[in-house]
Amino acid sequence: MNLAKVSSARQITIPIEICRFLNIKPGDKIFFTERKNGEVVMRNASDTAILEAQNAFKGVADELGLKSDEDIMEMVREIRYGKKAGKK
Repeated sequence: MNLAKVSSARQITIPIEICRFLNIKPGDKIFFTERKNGEVVMRNASDTAILEAQNAFKGVADELGLKSDEDIMEMVREIRYGKKAGKK
């Protein structure tokens, strides 16, 4: 169990074990979510954004027939240059 004290300015210092667990670094933003049971969950906002993006795109690669990193890079080249880019 980790404990943090709230200052008069309502600030806390996050225990190092929690920072490591959540991969929190100086300058990161913290995302707080309240659950229906009254519990509050704290997350690294960057990690939360990445997870949301991954969930939003889940299955899209299969739908587009992308099977490898090279397939993805080829799609990026097509978007950038408007035609199939030849492999060098």
